[in-house]
Amino acid sequence: MVRRTRAGRRWVRVRELALWQRSLGFAALGFLTLVPLLIVVSAADTANGQGFAQWLGDWLGVSAPARLEIEGLFALPGQAWRTTTAFGLALLAVFGLSFGTVLQSGYESIWDLPPSGWWARWRHALWLGVLIGVLYLSAVSSPWRDSPVRGFVTVAIGTLFFWWSQRLLLAGRIPWTALLPGAVATVLGLLGLRIFSRLVFSPLIASSAVTYGPFGAVLVVQSWLVGIGVVVFGGALVGRLLHDELLLQRSAADRDG
Repeated sequence: MVRRTRAGRRWVRVRELALWQRSLGFAALGFLTLVPLLIVVSAADTANGQGFAQWLGDWLGVSAPARLEIEGLFALPGQAWRTTTAFGLALLAVFGLSFGTVLQSGYESIWDLPPSGWWARWRHALWLGVLIGVLYLSAVSSPWRDSPVRGFVTVAIGTLFFWWSQRLLLAGRIPWTALLPGAVATVLGLLGLRIFSRLVFSPLIASSAVTYGPFGAVLVVQSWLVGIGVVVFGGALVGRLLHDELLLQRSAADRDG
């Protein structure tokens, strides 16, 4: 009976989060914000950067034919900088702040917290600035993409970023120790998504490009963004469930003691 009750509570929490709907919204806004932002940021490394197509191909772990299809969708670094305007950067900033709002709303729903007031919007600007820095580090490290050192540093930075992101966007209302499992689960989920992408998305990009043309590759990239949304919100939810389970175990141990 206890296990059923716990399982029921977990299922109710998953259902209330509306994980799939939030992930779709995450992907839609990510395509408006994250992809253009990555194009600009990855083009900033004029010495070694090879553009967003190279970055995306690395993260997807795609084959050579699929990488060619991706490169045909996006501009080269020099073209990205030449065609970027102040108005375009301003739009990216506006959509980027909205991206932080969506993420904050999901975290607040996971932890059953009321929405923050309008005065907390500065947190979205700070989060967006740190996100740009993390993306830039990922872009400039592309020459060492096959190095195990890069893999360790990427996992460490990702864990710290998602740990800090939860703390910042939740306005410090949840302690650091409670947020760490969610950050670790998110990074592990992203690593699993990369393996899944290599096995599924890589051949799918090539076949979709043959069937639907460039639009087929765009659909696969959009599906990848949905997967990232599932991992980001799902990882935080797993962290909340682990935190609740530890509290229940401690309470049971205290009663038995």
